Amino acid sequence: MSPLVGEFLGTMLLILLGNGVVANVVLSQTKGHGGGWIVITFGWGMAVFVAVWCVATASGAHINPAVTIALAAAGKFEGPVTGYLISQMAGAMLGQTLVYFTYINHYAVSSDPDAKLATFCTGPAIRNTPANLFSEMIGTFVLVFAVLMAETPSFGEEKTIVGLGSLGALPVGMLVLAIGLSLGGTTGYAINPARDLGPRIMHAILPIPGKRDSDWSYAWIPVVGPVVGGLIAVGVVKLFNP
Repeated sequence: MSPLVGEFLGTMLLILLGNGVVANVVLSQTKGHGGGWIVITFGWGMAVFVAVWCVATASGAHINPAVTIALAAAGKFEGPVTGYLISQMAGAMLGQTLVYFTYINHYAVSSDPDAKLATFCTGPAIRNTPANLFSEMIGTFVLVFAVLMAETPSFGEEKTIVGLGSLGALPVGMLVLAIGLSLGGTTGYAINPARDLGPRIMHAILPIPGKRDSDWSYAWIPVVGPVVGGLIAVGVVKLFNP
């Protein structure tokens, strides 16, 4: 599998499972309706785990433009940055389309247009541009900082690597779970431009019954915030761990 295909499939899985759990919780007459924030954050953490687990070998499982840009800025990724970004966006759009068709009957019976939008993209609990931007920046800062600072366990003078097999993807899922539980209550923690922008585009395109506008006035925040937060994390890591 090529790296670009890996990024496409990984991001598709991320959105299918991540926004799938949101749809299960907020849409009407689902088995998980009303499950709450803990279900959503846990579902997103597991979505990250599955996506990373499946494509880590193929592409490194960035599945996030902010991570790709940060790794390139840190000198830890010399691959096709533009190709990765395009693959991530395309995967996010396909994943969201699959969520829509999976829950199509529930979109039809749900009457809340804001809830329908929430199954596609993020939105602030309290709309305040500087605060919302900072929230996305700090959440992504934690994500990228932890990724850059993480070390592979090893032992002995020869630094023999201790592998975790498929469980090697679990720390990233737990990291995203922690970010969601601790920092996600303000904006819904996009911390990933493709995760928000790709599904938002599909919200505008798909024939969702009773939908509202796609809130394009807010859309730049979950794109710019994560990229800036990731780059700040690179700067901090270089400052304290050159």
